[in-house]
Amino acid sequence: MYKYFGICKRGVYIEYYTIKVNVVKVSMLQLIYEGKSKRVYAVDEDTLVMEFKDDVTAADGLVKAVALGKGVLAARISVFFFKLLENAGIKTHFIDYDGSRRIKVRRLEIIPLEVIIRNYAYGSLIRRMPLYKPMQKLEPPLIEFHYKDDDLHDPLILEEDAIRTGILDARDIETIKGVSLRVNEILTKFFESKNLRFIDIKLEFGRSRSGEIILADEISGDTFRVVDENNNHLDKEIFRRTRDVGLLLKVYLRLAEVVGVRIDDVYASY
Repeated sequence: MYKYFGICKRGVYIEYYTIKVNVVKVSMLQLIYEGKSKRVYAVDEDTLVMEFKDDVTAADGLVKAVALGKGVLAARISVFFFKLLENAGIKTHFIDYDGSRRIKVRRLEIIPLEVIIRNYAYGSLIRRMPLYKPMQKLEPPLIEFHYKDDDLHDPLILEEDAIRTGILDARDIETIKGVSLRVNEILTKFFESKNLRFIDIKLEFGRSRSGEIILADEISGDTFRVVDENNNHLDKEIFRRTRDVGLLLKVYLRLAEVVGVRIDDVYASY
């Protein structure tokens, strides 16, 4: 379990927890990776535990802050969407959830690409190609491949680049594009049912021991953009614009309410 205790006017909190994932204590596991928003622990050769942090970043990690409770919300939202996709026939790395900020996942060899599916012209797309009108509907959706490298700011690459450098072959690319478009279709329909517009999403994939390509990483307000009827964001974009962790937590709570996941044990501190 975990609880937050306010200890000052600003609402600083102390977190304590004793979490087990299928009887395996996280404190006994080997930390094998820590990124901007997650820690990854090894359970065995086939499974990992992915822990969602409360850290939030912008501007390629130059802006950093902590939004208490954000990690729990991101984990729960990701689990909801992984289950939604699994029920629709999409294979993901999700295995189990501890109810808080940790999920058990399949160990995969992560493909060093970010796959971005754009339904509307927004953000870097307009900066790269200013002939697009802001929020122009993209039909069919636009798919981009970006090489995962923080130092290079995850540059846009051609499909041919991925093939010639041996990251993927032509069949892999078609598989990833097909799965990505199917994921986008499922999520678009879900958000439309909630009167929201699904702008874009970043997906990541990995290979299983058998070589099968499987959806990985997370699906949350950290990795997609979605707006309401008044063009208000329910995602990390609000932090990119304002640097306000309080506003970020509020929109995450609203997103969680829309999705239908538990929020009663996550307390806004701002």
